[in-house]
Amino acid sequence: MAQKKSAPSSRPSDEADNHVQFTFLSNHSHVLLLLALEPDLRLRDLATQVNITERAVQKIVADLEAAGIVTREKEGRRNHYTIHRNQPLRHPVEAHRTVDDLIKMVHGK
Repeated sequence: MAQKKSAPSSRPSDEADNHVQFTFLSNHSHVLLLLALEPDLRLRDLATQVNITERAVQKIVADLEAAGIVTREKEGRRNHYTIHRNQPLRHPVEAHRTVDDLIKMVHGK
């Protein structure tokens, strides 16, 4: 009797586990994209969603502020982040594109 084929597993194979794992966007991009969706998001929540430490998020937000991409405003006990979408992306390869282009590419808005 022929053996029945099983459905493919959604779990990566052991062979795939040996490959380098990476994402195409940096943690800076991930933080920026999350703030674009939720400008009042707490650093703790950003850290959880990006899967990095809260301290790393603090540094990333400070970098984005220093670059003029994000402005932080204190609202009571929380922060509100404004993204300056007209700023160019930082690397020469994508400097012809803006922060707005990145946000629209990922979020569609």
